[in-house]
Amino acid sequence: MATTLPAREVTLHILKQILNLQPAPDVQFFSEWQGETADISQIEQHSVDRVKGNYLDLIEDPPVLENSVKMVVLGPLLDLAGLYRRPFRITTETSIEIELEDEETVIRGRIDVLVLNNRLWLVVIESKRSDFAVTRALPQTLAYMLGNPDQSRPTFGLITNGTEFLFLKAQRQPTPQYATSRLFSLFNPGNELYRVLSILKRLAKF
Repeated sequence: MATTLPAREVTLHILKQILNLQPAPDVQFFSEWQGETADISQIEQHSVDRVKGNYLDLIEDPPVLENSVKMVVLGPLLDLAGLYRRPFRITTETSIEIELEDEETVIRGRIDVLVLNNRLWLVVIESKRSDFAVTRALPQTLAYMLGNPDQSRPTFGLITNGTEFLFLKAQRQPTPQYATSRLFSLFNPGNELYRVLSILKRLAKF
């Protein structure tokens, strides 16, 4: 009888044991996130500047909940990237909870999975604490991505808690492997949403 493993209990070690999933040894495996932001127009820059400003104003009164992240940050980015238009269609998967032990306190977070055209997966983390890192959702996101019915092509993902953004690429064939981008943050100098938007637009073409 098959064993059902709750998504929140999935770890990178388990994915390695079950699927032989390994980090990609070649940095060029995930070259799609690299490059300049030449495809971001001045109007789009003004738009994402406004998004960042709205979010920084929002976090002055924590906690910033998942629906707020979707409305203030994720929604405008998806619109600017053209991901609300065909051939992309958004479907919402069942939310799951993740837990983190911190000084004898259990911190619960929830991730909500949005699927766009089966090739691009977006994960939003809701947490009671602003320092609930996006990396906490990495194993669960990879598990969803690797479960994509179309295993002939790689799948891309984005994990965000509103402040941090991490892109992923995973494939099952010919070798199960994955890679991540660097971590983008709204607290870094400048506006890293330029890069985030640029990467979203680039991934939408694959």
